[in-house]
Amino acid sequence: MSRLFHHRKPRYRIENVVASVTFDQGINLSLIAERIPYTEYDPEQFPGLVLRLAKPKTAILIFSTGKMVCTGAKSEEEVYKAIDKVVKLLRKHGIKISNPKITIQNIVASGNLNAEVNLEKAAYLLENSMYEPEQFPGLIYRMTDPRVVILIFSSGKCVCTGAKKEEDVEVAIRKLHEKLIELGVIYA
Repeated sequence: MSRLFHHRKPRYRIENVVASVTFDQGINLSLIAERIPYTEYDPEQFPGLVLRLAKPKTAILIFSTGKMVCTGAKSEEEVYKAIDKVVKLLRKHGIKISNPKITIQNIVASGNLNAEVNLEKAAYLLENSMYEPEQFPGLIYRMTDPRVVILIFSSGKCVCTGAKKEEDVEVAIRKLHEKLIELGVIYA
């Protein structure tokens, strides 16, 4: 017989921060592809230019409309470092570019509640949740504050997506853990 489990704190790790970047101008992608050697640009395959950075390890998609998408960062700080690096790189290669407006769009984190979860019972007791084990092995929980979606697995592993700030991930995982304990669906 398992016993209720309250003690070990849940853990999480940010896996990906996606940000959109806007410049108040169009961008000549052919010029970037011509001047910066390690870019990928094949407009017949994909309308954007791909620029990969080793540090921080990110991929930046640049579009002629003056928009960029930064993906792969492990923190908000890495997003700002990556965008700063790209702007400096473009300017260094003679591409005039305005100052960027950066918006964090999505933070994805993996988590561990350090206990098993009774998903059947959780689905029954947890509002805004969906559990169809024949479709997907995890319970889908839509938290309203912070506004995130958390996939919860019976092992206690979880994935949090939709956060706009890193602290939202921390708050969401902590609140989820407390709620599951309160509902009596977490077991050691």
